[in-house]
Amino acid sequence: MSDTLHSDVIILGAGLVGCALATALAKGGVTVTIVDPAPATQIRETHFDGRASAVSSTSWRMMEAIGATERFAQYANPIERIEVGEQGARGLLNFQPDLENDGPLGMMVENRYLRIGLREAAEASEGVTVLMSRSAVSVERDAAGVRVALDDGRLLKAALLVGAEGRRSPTRDAAGIAVARWEYHHVAMVGMLEHEADHRNVAHELFYPAGPFALLPMQGGHRSALVWTVSEADAPAMLSLSERAFTAEAQKRMGGMLGAIKLAAPLASFPLGFHHTARITAERLALVGDAGHGIHPIAGQGVNLGFRDAAALAEVLIEGVRLGLDPGDHQLLQRYERWRGLDTFLVASATDGLTRLFGIPGRPASRIRRFGIGMVERIAPLKDVFMAEARGESGTLPKLLTGQMV
Repeated sequence: MSDTLHSDVIILGAGLVGCALATALAKGGVTVTIVDPAPATQIRETHFDGRASAVSSTSWRMMEAIGATERFAQYANPIERIEVGEQGARGLLNFQPDLENDGPLGMMVENRYLRIGLREAAEASEGVTVLMSRSAVSVERDAAGVRVALDDGRLLKAALLVGAEGRRSPTRDAAGIAVARWEYHHVAMVGMLEHEADHRNVAHELFYPAGPFALLPMQGGHRSALVWTVSEADAPAMLSLSERAFTAEAQKRMGGMLGAIKLAAPLASFPLGFHHTARITAERLALVGDAGHGIHPIAGQGVNLGFRDAAALAEVLIEGVRLGLDPGDHQLLQRYERWRGLDTFLVASATDGLTRLFGIPGRPASRIRRFGIGMVERIAPLKDVFMAEARGESGTLPKLLTGQMV
């Protein structure tokens, strides 16, 4: 095969953010080619593995605007309330939105449905070509455009390259973009619990010195996604526990608030770290999602930051193309850099600060934290700021995050 495929944009990475970006661009008349080395069957895997994502209300509006939610809305569960506490003190801070006027804070969706739905939305979009089981063997970017040679001999040509491959983005590394990174020496254990009591669409986050313990309401009322952070040293022992021993330890953290529990899926685990790039653009290149920033899951904003990247980049490119500009134009990329660079840095810094604050052991530190949480609970304007951040409503929002098409 030696044919050449032309499009306005090439996206390397067919994950959640890459597919959402491609679908949004196609809605605005920008053509896209997506390349991913994973087999098509792997992305369409439907087995239940317990992993789920908290999609903020603004990200959900974007999914509605690009026509993706119809593919997974039936599997989603609203987050109508968030209760925050720490060891020995639940419900210190409660986020309760006006459901009638503002809707829920977000939606919980199993990753398998979200992944498949966004992939199908991209494939169904006119102007999007999805190439699975294909890898880029060489990438050239210069004033003339972008050229990507694939491992099957085909050549892709476009005006802009987007790196959406995740934390270990080879595109970012090849571009020589500096990355600040460090490890938290924590491990997140992720799974699904079935419980006796109805969760009533309430998410719980309890902070312990070793890390947060979060329960997120899933569809059906009697299932919750579990994200349990433990120290790196304790993780092997925790993961080797029998199901009975593990659920007994989980019950201690939960204080019996949801009744009897049992594991509904095998546990997964991954080390937690922080990384943030010095910039998210280069010549004819833009980074989105984890390729540009990776944060602690303490605030549940990781994938939502990526969706915000996609919404902003889609708006910049669509408006630029309508004005007759090249999608890889330096001015467009600088607008994207200014728009997203500061927001991602502020959110990353805030989550890093929270991680370190709640990781300080001892009663004096606990008293200070409880005092601070109490102040947030009592001061309505301050509480509104935190709720807006949970929704993803801080800063200047792209049109897609408000439910409008560009």
